[in-house]
Amino acid sequence: MYDNNPTLEGMDHKILEEARQGEVFASALPGEGFTGKRFYIESYGCQMNFSDSEIVASILHEQGFGLTRDYNEADLILLNTCAIRDNAEQRVRNRLKELRAVKKRKPDALIGMLGCMAERLKADLLEEEKLVDIVCGPDAYRDLPKLVQTADDGSKAVNVLLSREETYSDISPLRLDANGVSAFVSIMRGCDNMCSFCVVPFTRGRERSRNAFSIVAECRELFENGYREVTLLGQNVDSYKWENPETQTVVSFAQLLAMVADVHPLLRVRFSTSHPKDITDEVLHTMAAYENICNYVHLPVQSGNSRILDLMNRTYDREWYLERVEAIRRIVPDCGLSTDVITGFCSETEEEHADTLSLMEQVQYDMAYMFFYSERPGTLAARKYADDIPHETKIRRLNEIISLQTKHAQLRNQLDIGKVFKVLVEKPSKRSADDMCGRNDQNKMIVFPGKGTQAGQYVHVKVHQATSATLIGEIVDL
Repeated sequence: MYDNNPTLEGMDHKILEEARQGEVFASALPGEGFTGKRFYIESYGCQMNFSDSEIVASILHEQGFGLTRDYNEADLILLNTCAIRDNAEQRVRNRLKELRAVKKRKPDALIGMLGCMAERLKADLLEEEKLVDIVCGPDAYRDLPKLVQTADDGSKAVNVLLSREETYSDISPLRLDANGVSAFVSIMRGCDNMCSFCVVPFTRGRERSRNAFSIVAECRELFENGYREVTLLGQNVDSYKWENPETQTVVSFAQLLAMVADVHPLLRVRFSTSHPKDITDEVLHTMAAYENICNYVHLPVQSGNSRILDLMNRTYDREWYLERVEAIRRIVPDCGLSTDVITGFCSETEEEHADTLSLMEQVQYDMAYMFFYSERPGTLAARKYADDIPHETKIRRLNEIISLQTKHAQLRNQLDIGKVFKVLVEKPSKRSADDMCGRNDQNKMIVFPGKGTQAGQYVHVKVHQATSATLIGEIVDL
C-alpha cells in the first residue's frame, strides 16, 4: 500500500499510487484523417488528470494525430501535470530534463505542459523551462490544436484561461490506459471550497456541473462497449448540481447516482471525492437502494483537530466529521471507508497531532492517503500562516500516522477472512499469470486463481488470507 521508505522528503502517497510515476497510456489507432504526426502523453496526480488526458487524446485524435507509446517517435510530447505538492512539480521538472535528449535528436518535436502546474506557473514556464513549447491549462484543451500550430510556426504557445462554463460534456473521451472494464467519467470541474492549503481552486477554477444526460449517455455507451464499472469524478461530487435549462428542474448528486445506476444492473458505479460538509443522507440512502452502487466512500478528514480544521478552512469540525462517518456506517452497512490526512500543518501542536491519531483509532479506515504539509504558493495558508513545523517533526508525525493506518488496514482486512465477495475481474495478477485480480464492493483488491475467468466477468470469491493491502481467496459457486 505504501512506499517502502515513507520518510523520503516530499513523500506523497496519493500521487505515488495514482500517478504510477507517469505511466504511459496505451496506443490508439490513427484516425482516417491521420496527418502522420503522433503524440505521446504522460499524466501525474489525481484521477481527474487521467480523465482529462483522455479528453486531450480525443481532441488531438479528431485532428488527425496518432497516439504512440514511445516518446522517441512522438512529434508532440505532453505532460499532464499536478501542482498539489512541490514534490509532484519536481517530478515533472525532472522528467523534462530527461526529455532533453529527444529535443537534441529531434529538434522539431514539441513539448507541451498541460494541467494544474501549467495553470499555476503560466507563461513563466516558457522561460523557466527552455524545453517547453506549449503551456495549456485545464480549461483550454479545445485550443490545443491551435497551440500546436503556433508552436510549429516557431512561436511559444500559451492558453491558461479559466472558464466558468467549460465541462467538455460534448467530447467523447478516448480511453487510453483502458483495461476495457472500468473507466472514469468526469461529472464536474473546478472547486469552490477554498481550503487554505489547496491550490486546486486557482488551477481548475470555479465549480460547474456537467449536463446530467451527457453523463448518463457516456456511461451507457461505456456499458455497451463492454465496460462494467464507472467512477464518477469531481473535486467535490456531493456538490454536483445541474439545472435543466428546458425544465428548470435541478439534478442533485443523489439523483445523478440513481440515473447512472439505472443504466444497467451489471454496471458498477463508484464516485470520488466526497466532502464531509456536503455528503447527505440522501446520497447514502441512494447507495443503499442500489446493489450496483458500490459500498465505498472516500471521505477526506485532513486533521482530527477542530482548530486545525478551522485553519484549513474545511468548514466542519471533528464532531461533524464523526457524525457523517456514523451515518455512513448506519445507512450503508459494510461500507468501505478511506480518507486523506495531512500532518504538520501550520502551528499544529503535539496534542493536535494526537487528536488525528485518536480520530483514526475511532474510525479505523480501510485505506488512507497520507501526506505531510507542503506549502503551496498563492494559497491562503501561504499568505496567512507560517509553515513553522520542522521538517523532522513532520516526518515523524507522518510515520506515526502511516504506522497506525497500516495496523488498521491489516485489522480491517482480517475481518474479511471467511467472507464471500462479488468481485469484478479486472486483470491478471502481477505476481502470477495463473491468478486474476479485481475489486469487491468496498474497493479492496482481491487476488484469486483465475480458473479460466476473463476481465469483465463477475465472480464470487471467498477470502482465506489477508495482508494490509490485499485480500487473497478462491472462486466459489453460490
